[in-house]
Amino acid sequence: MADPLLDLASDGTSPGVPLVGPLYKDVKRQLMEALTRGEWKPGEAIPSERRIAERFGISIGTVRKAIDELVAENILIRQQGRGTFVATHTRDRLLFYFFHIVPEQGPKEYPEVELLSFVRAKAERGVADRLQIEAGDPVLRIRNALRLAGKRMIVDDITVSAQRFPGLSEKRFRERPSTIYNLYQDVYGISVVRSSERLRAVAADAEIAQLLGIAPGAPLLQIRRIALAYNDLPVEFRISQVNTAGYEYFSDLGRS
Repeated sequence: MADPLLDLASDGTSPGVPLVGPLYKDVKRQLMEALTRGEWKPGEAIPSERRIAERFGISIGTVRKAIDELVAENILIRQQGRGTFVATHTRDRLLFYFFHIVPEQGPKEYPEVELLSFVRAKAERGVADRLQIEAGDPVLRIRNALRLAGKRMIVDDITVSAQRFPGLSEKRFRERPSTIYNLYQDVYGISVVRSSERLRAVAADAEIAQLLGIAPGAPLLQIRRIALAYNDLPVEFRISQVNTAGYEYFSDLGRS
């Protein structure tokens, strides 16, 4: 495999690319570009800090600052005594980083996911803008119901670009062996590394109320999430309608 750092100049920049801002920021950018190109796959170790420093012609401390930021952003994971690895999607990672609905009392639980519908459609302008595609481009619309403690508590409406996920069928989606984000990663080489969310209170319409077994007009928490891959490429737009009776939204990702 080609070394993504071989094309760097001795000062740590790519030939012909001007250095902007602190040097470690440029190192971080170069590492992100290597990850985007797929030079290091999810679960693989990246080169040692010493090796990266030698390629860049800079100090290990500068490299470490760049890697520290990527670790803080959950793009890389340090394993004591083993090295630094590209983050990979697992059931536990999804639960900790991307699922924020918890019981008012007791530990967070992994939801049971039930596929309700899988249809092909054309992107409306609002969705197209969020996914950075053209209005009218083909999309896949997926509706899931999520059960907590055996009861439907969440309805997820997911939209993805059909062009970014060629060949994704209802059968492949339904029979995925792990999480949705793991499917994106393992089959399509698309790694979701963070999400952008907006929350608001809404009233349940008749359709959602029937799916959740609540009265029309009952209060729900609506979460609008854009899932982002490397370099902030939006790969999924999701609207979650959450019955918070006995549950609440909780995020504590700032803890080290």
